[in-house]
Amino acid sequence: MKIIDIHTHGIGGYDTRTTTEEDILKIAEIHGSYGVFSIAPTIYPAAMHIMRENMQAVRKAMELQDAGYKTISLHPSLAKGDKGRLQNHASCIMHHASELGFPNTKQSKIIGLHLEGPFLNPEKCGALNAAEFIEPTEYNFKELVEGFEDIVKIITIAPEIKGAAGLIKKMSDAGVLVSMGHSNATYAEAEAGFNAGAKGITHIFNAMSGFHHRNPGLAGFGILNQDIYIEVIADPYHLHLKTLELIFKTKNHDRIIIVSDTVKETKTSSPSIFKEGTDIYGKLSGGCMTITESSKRLIKMGYDEDDIMACITRNPERYLSKE
Repeated sequence: MKIIDIHTHGIGGYDTRTTTEEDILKIAEIHGSYGVFSIAPTIYPAAMHIMRENMQAVRKAMELQDAGYKTISLHPSLAKGDKGRLQNHASCIMHHASELGFPNTKQSKIIGLHLEGPFLNPEKCGALNAAEFIEPTEYNFKELVEGFEDIVKIITIAPEIKGAAGLIKKMSDAGVLVSMGHSNATYAEAEAGFNAGAKGITHIFNAMSGFHHRNPGLAGFGILNQDIYIEVIADPYHLHLKTLELIFKTKNHDRIIIVSDTVKETKTSSPSIFKEGTDIYGKLSGGCMTITESSKRLIKMGYDEDDIMACITRNPERYLSKE
C-alpha cells in the first residue's frame, strides 16, 4: 500500500508559494524521507496570476520527476540524527514505509494539485488571506485552471457562498474532486454542496461552522454523512482527543483521510505549533506532523492499526480514483 498525503503546503523551509520547481522537489524529498509515497502540493489563495505561477512550478516539478529526476542530497534534518529517530516509528508505519524507501531520501511522487481556494468564505479564512478570495464563477474557474486541467485534482470551496452550488457541479463534471471547507455553511447548505457533486470536506472542524445542537453545520454533516470523505489533521493541536474519538466512533472509517496540512514553517525534527490571533485558541497556521508521524501517534493512543493505515493509504487512493 502507498502512503498518500492529499493536503500539504510545504515543509522544512519550503512551500508552494514559489515559482521555482526546485522548491517543490524539496518538499517531495522531505515528505519522501518520512515514507510518504505521493503528495498533492496544495496552493494557497492569491491573486490569479500568482496562483498560476505557483501551479506552474508544480507542473515543472512533475515533469522533472516524469523525466527521471533523482535527488542526490540527504536532507539536512536527516543528517542531524532524525534518521535514527524515524527508525523508531511504530512497526506498522515501518512495514509499509520500508517498501517505499523509508527512511531513505526517495522523493514523494507529485500526483497533482490541490487548490485550497480561492472560492472561500472570508468569515472562515483561518490562516489564509481573505483578501484573495473571489467569487465562484465559471469564468474565474476557467481562468484559474486553464492549461492545468490535467493536474488539478482537488479544489476546496465554501458551498454556501453565492454561485458555489452551480460551480461545484461544473467542477465535478469537469473531473475535479470538490472538497468543502473554509466555510460557514449550515447543515442544509453542506448537504446541497454534496448533492451538487462535492466529494470531500477539507480539514474537518477547522475553519468551518462547528457543531451546534440547533445547527450541526458543515462539521456535523461531515461526521453524519457516511458517503462523503473527510480530511483529518491528526497532530496534537488541530483536534481535541475527544473530537478524534468522536470522528472514529461515528464516521465510516473508509471515508476518513489523514492529512498533514504542513506548511513552510513545519519543522522536520520536532513537532511545533504555529499560532496567530488573539482568541484563546489562537489561529492555527498549518499542521506540525507528516502523516506517518501523526498516524504513529494515533496507533500509540490505541487506534486500530489497520484502520489508521487505511486512512493514509487505501482511503486517499479511493478518493483520488473517485470511488
